[in-house]
Amino acid sequence: MYAVIEDSGQQFRVSEGDVLNVDLRELAEGTKEIAFDRVLLVGDGGSVKVGTPLVEGAKVVADIIEPKVKGPKVFAVHFRRRKASRKKTGHRQKYTRVKITKILA
Repeated sequence: MYAVIEDSGQQFRVSEGDVLNVDLRELAEGTKEIAFDRVLLVGDGGSVKVGTPLVEGAKVVADIIEPKVKGPKVFAVHFRRRKASRKKTGHRQKYTRVKITKILA
């Protein structure tokens, strides 16, 4: 069984046991689970339920593995030709790492 969920403007195809990084969110202390209610599609073998835009009553439950994870550092470099001018800036995105435990359709 698999599902396509939408979280923070991104779509993820998930199945039970998958580990993925979602955008960092502020969680209460001691939170162990998170639920994704925006399920766009649920597939199980030959049958597929497609939402318009969401599948009614579908939910994906995930355990929180690490509440704060840093992604890779990305650099942006700006050059001006024939001048001694350059600018280098870096960015490091922060994520929440989750493991999909249940797909309820």
